[in-house]
Amino acid sequence: MFLGDGASDGERGGEPRRVGVKEFWVDRNHPGQAVYWFEGFTSIAEAEKLRGLDVLIPFEQRVVLPAGQYFVEDLVGCSVFELAGEAPALIGRVEDVQATGEAQQVGTPILVVDVRGEELLIPLAEDICRRVDVVGRRIEVVLPEGLRDLNSGG
Repeated sequence: MFLGDGASDGERGGEPRRVGVKEFWVDRNHPGQAVYWFEGFTSIAEAEKLRGLDVLIPFEQRVVLPAGQYFVEDLVGCSVFELAGEAPALIGRVEDVQATGEAQQVGTPILVVDVRGEELLIPLAEDICRRVDVVGRRIEVVLPEGLRDLNSGG
């Protein structure tokens, strides 16, 4: 496991640094949050220095998600095509994925799609996102009537 913020000195402002995990658990008092006990840190005060850093797991060690679930980084950059008419039409590219709901009740994630400089928000729902091919970097959608109007405020 690595800790980093994209900078190069090991803690702040540097390349991620490898850190061993002595113990890990999900905090029952704060659903959706994890607690890490890193090797080499013997007190909470020492560990506080790590607050705000990202926990990075090497690609080859990440978990395999169940069908229909995706890592955000696998969706960002995907081309989005609308299945309307005779052939799929390119809408734009996924720029971000927004989480919805509370920690205890996660809602449907929202794809933030760049459409010629404008944002189009598309729920990552099975009935809308008919095919998600992260390897091919392609998402095929059937947009519900009025979705574009909701996004434009019209």
